[in-house]
Amino acid sequence: MSDAPDTPTPEPGTPPEATPAKPAQPRNPLHGVTLEAMVVGLADYFGWAGLAERIPVRCFQSDPSVGSSLKFLRKTPWAREKVESLYLFMLRDQRRNAQE
Repeated sequence: MSDAPDTPTPEPGTPPEATPAKPAQPRNPLHGVTLEAMVVGLADYFGWAGLAERIPVRCFQSDPSVGSSLKFLRKTPWAREKVESLYLFMLRDQRRNAQE
């Protein structure tokens, strides 16, 4: 067995439209959502204090800002996973509230 990828690598100088496109992810609610949009959405929905309560990290607890949060979350995979998980919870909660 080889370790070669399933899709061929395009030749250098090949125009981007000639390379195969990545499959769309219509069922993935995080597809196309930036980390910044998640942090802003969570801060708007829960407030910084509520966010710090649910994810107790210093960037949410002490002098919170979008910039400092993004800097920390980009370097810390486990914290980013928690933010993504809480964002998905928020989306489900918003859907539930809209149906009532």
